[in-house]
This record gives sequence, structure tokens and C-alpha cells, in this order.
Amino acid sequence: MSELHPVINEVTARIAARSIDTRSAYLQRVARAQQDGTSRTGMACSNLAHGFAGITGGDKEKLRQLRRPNVAIVSSYNDMLSAHQPLRDYPAWIKDAVRSNGGVSQFAGGVPAMCDGITQGRDGMELSLFSRDVIAMSTAVALSHDMFDATLLLGVCDKIVPGMLIGALSFGHLPAILVPAGPMASGLSNKEKARVRQLYAEGKATREDLLEAEAQSYHSPGTCTFYGTANSNQMVVEVMGLHLPGASFVPPGTGLRRALTEHAGRRAVELARERVTLADVVDVKAIVNGVVALLATGGSTNHTMHLVAIAAAAGIELAWDDFADLSSVVPLIARVYPNGSADINHFQAAGGVQFVVGTLLDAGLLHPDVQTVAGPGLDRYRQEPALVDDELVWRDGPGRSLDTNILRSAYQPFAADGGLRVLSGNLGRAVIKVSAVADDDRVVEAPARVFTTQEAFQEAFQAGELDRDVVVVVRQQGPQANGMPELHKLTPPMGVLMDRGFKVALVTDGRMSGASGKIPAAIQVTPEAAVGGPLARVQDGDVVRLDARRGTLEVLVDARELAQRPLVDFPPTGREWVGTGRELFGALRRAVGPADRGATVFGPITPDHFFQEV
Repeated sequence: MSELHPVINEVTARIAARSIDTRSAYLQRVARAQQDGTSRTGMACSNLAHGFAGITGGDKEKLRQLRRPNVAIVSSYNDMLSAHQPLRDYPAWIKDAVRSNGGVSQFAGGVPAMCDGITQGRDGMELSLFSRDVIAMSTAVALSHDMFDATLLLGVCDKIVPGMLIGALSFGHLPAILVPAGPMASGLSNKEKARVRQLYAEGKATREDLLEAEAQSYHSPGTCTFYGTANSNQMVVEVMGLHLPGASFVPPGTGLRRALTEHAGRRAVELARERVTLADVVDVKAIVNGVVALLATGGSTNHTMHLVAIAAAAGIELAWDDFADLSSVVPLIARVYPNGSADINHFQAAGGVQFVVGTLLDAGLLHPDVQTVAGPGLDRYRQEPALVDDELVWRDGPGRSLDTNILRSAYQPFAADGGLRVLSGNLGRAVIKVSAVADDDRVVEAPARVFTTQEAFQEAFQAGELDRDVVVVVRQQGPQANGMPELHKLTPPMGVLMDRGFKVALVTDGRMSGASGKIPAAIQVTPEAAVGGPLARVQDGDVVRLDARRGTLEVLVDARELAQRPLVDFPPTGREWVGTGRELFGALRRAVGPADRGATVFGPITPDHFFQEV
């Protein structure tokens, strides 16, 4: 194992220094919540009786005796979403496993889970980012009864895992393990799916052709197999030490998946007895490890917000510049769609998380000296789980990639850096993911065409108005404008324009996640147009220059002229933002912070209190 890379050390040290007050305040709060004995020891009799009234059988007496650890189950189960459908059976498995290790378990509560794949391009997508903070609050409600000594968080997808983790960090005095469901089997190849989508955008495929391709891609219980935010979640939290080793990408409906789930229940009891808390696991080094894993594998840009919000919930101030500086030294070692043709099952077969952890540790790019839910030290995560004579064991993972077209060592990477850039200029700051962008497409200078809706863009595309070099500006898509929806419906038509030989780029205060692919896309522009950001002053025909090599994003307009232009295209008022439940989220839309601060409604931690009023 090599000495830790100096940039990893430097970035970690500056995050720690920046966070000294907020982290101290958080840890003091955690310490105040800790107590001797089980969590229920100090409860009044009436409170305690309410807490076990619904239990039948021997578990009631165990809870009443105040000696057995009680493990909370918080789940995002629903049977509409493929990624969460496998969670249906987990509570019963977990309760038996916890019982076998001398503990008790109760289903503490459920959290909402929405799917961006279903809501993409529809009004419901405008609630997607806000759902993360609702999930955090729902997790807090589930744990607020003070009945529990450890937590199991059952969740998988985009906003669900970050939200559950943010909520659980408010109860950082408890141990917590994240329990995933695993990916669905591989279906139609991602390359073929993208081909059919692009043909449909050109009018060369029918709706029936498109639906058949989509149905062959998303076809069974389990997580979608492309490397978007859901699978990035699994990668990041495993390398942060919050999963059991090797748990991320084991398929649902297998004996190994059940064995890992049951072991998570047993391990939660052990962690409660050992008093290894969530606050012990999620520290500055773990956050840096999560960022490194994201960069090394070309993961979702949504985590430039989610990891910032997760870190803040633990009293840690993570900044976009930290991502950029880490990206400059972390090599890209994975090619998984949309950064390659392979899916997550192919990645797992090539060596998976265990190979990633091993090669990054060997290269001095991960902190080895961290606490994890499996025990001290990240080296444990080089091992992969297996069933031997129906017993769960861990054995050494692969020491080399089994397919170097998908996964490579840190010493022979696909690219020398992680492919994430922070852009700055007179349009503000933005994030761009270039791991799938050809080198010739990383600098685009062209006249702008400005839109405020995806529908208006589609109409212009269909009318042939964009058949030229163009920088597509889609504004009023930020958190305060309309909840910051993902804008994936822009991808197929923009891919068509690129294939026609035009230089094109996207600039938006909205999101694109990990699926921006080959299109150079400056996303999450902050300050957003809705709060008076300069993006609101851009006009059709202005020349915009996106330079991912130099890290700049500029509109080539005289500074005085730009400042004197009126702010235009403001989003609808709260009264007009209605339908699909949006009117219920008006308070969140008014309170949400900027993208580079996590786009969260929760205020920063201070020495005086955890959440400020917003």
C-alpha cells in the first residue's frame, strides 16, 4: 500500500480545518444524545408501553426488560419501483436475524421513494430533488421515538440513499448500516437503447419501437443497470464504509443477497453493543473516500450536491473546489454506461467495488485508517462475500481486472483524472463531467439559443432551428425556480445535432446527473437565474464559450452591457406552481439553498444549533 497521495492529504486537511467549528458542534450534539444502557432506559412507563404495545410474542418482553438492543428498520419499499420492490421481504428476514443475535427489531417507518425514470420530463420531476430532504425528515420522524439502539436503512435510488443518510446523521449517536437491493439482470444493451432513443428523436423509429427497447432495458425487480445516481449511491456508500463489504451489486432474488441482508441485522446488534456510531463512520476521511470513489468510476454529478448535503449533516463543509482538486489526481478506472458500453453487472463481474477499493488503496488514493460498519480499516473492503455450504463468508477479491475494457488499475487508467471539472466565469459556477466527452468537444464557442422549458427546446429542434453550431441555454431550472429537475429529454436531440457534425453544448442551472454522456454540459449553474444569476441576462445570439480544459464558462458580452440588461424569464409564482402536488412543496422551493451548498432546505450547522431556521 502506497503512502497517501499529497493532494488527498491536502484536501482532507483543508476540509477538516474549514469544518472545525461545525464538526465540533455536531460531535457535541452526538455526545449529548448518547446514554448508558439501551435507548429506552430513561423512558417513562407510559411512553415505553406505547412503544411495545403493538408487538406480540417474546419480543415484547425483551423490549420491556430494557436489556436487548432494539434495531430500527427504515425502508423505502414500494412495489411500483423496480429498485425497491425487493425490499418487501427484508423486514421479516432482518427481525429473525436480529433475534438470533440476541436483539429485537421493529419496523420504525417508511420513507417516500420516487423514480426519476418515471417522472422524467413530467411535472412530478420538479419534486424529485426536494424529495431528498423530505426523506431525511421522514427518517428523522421514524427515529424520533427514542426506542432504538441501531438503525438499518433500506434504500437504493437517487434521492433515497442521500436523504436517509442525512436523516440518520441527526441520530449520529446510533450505529447505522445501509442495506441495498442490488441490480436487475442485464437487458437490452445500453448502446442499443441509446441508439433507439436517438432514432426516435429523429423520427426514424416509432413509439412502439421505443417502448419495446425501454421495456427490454427495464424489465425486472432490481436497480437500473446503467451507472447513474442509483448505482453511484451504492459505490459511494460502500467505499465510505456504510455497506457490508461487497453488498452493493449482488442481484436481488439470490441466496447471497438474502444472506447479506440477514448479516446486516446481526451486525447492527454487534455495533450497538460495541457502541460504534454513525458519527464514528461518517467523518472527513470517509467523505473524501466517497468523493474519490465517485471520481474514479465516473459516477453521477448529482453527488456534487448530495455529498455536500450529507457532509453538512455531519458537520463537515465540503466544497466544489474539493471535488475539482481531487479529480485532478484521481484517475478514471471504470467505463460503465454512459461513460462506456458496459452496465453495472459487467462492472461487477470485472472486479467491482472490491477491485476499485484495492487498486485505489494501493495507489495511496483512499484513506485506509477509517471506521466502517464491518470494523476498523478500509482494507476489509478488498474482500467479497460468498456462500460456502450455505454459510456467508468473505474472501479476497480479484487482484486484477477481469476485463480491462471495463475496469483498470489506478496505474493503467482510462484517463489520468476523474473527468469532473468546476467551471467559473461571468456566468457563475457550474459542474461539467467530461469523462465521456471527446477531447475535441471539450471546448465549444457558439451563439446561444435560450429556452426556459424542455418543450420549447424540443419544438425548436423539430423545426430545424438548431441545425448549426449552438450553445443551448436552458434556464429557470434551478432549485428555487422549479425544484431543479433533471433534463434528460435534451440528450437524444443534442446527440443528433452532434452526429450531424455541429459543435453543441448545454448550459443550464438544472441537472443532468450521470447520463449527460458525450454532450459537453455545464450544469447546476449557480447563482441560478431565478435569484438574479447572470444566466438570466443571456440573450439569443450571444456567443457563449464553454472551455472544460481551462475551467471557464463565459458569455462574450461586455461586462457593463451584461450588467445593464434586465433580468428576464422569471419562474412562475408560488400560486402558479401547482399540480402533481407541487403546491405542497412551495415552502421548500422558497427555502432551498444553492447547488454548490447541496441544494438543501436545511441550514448549516453552527456551534449553537444543528439546523438554523430558514
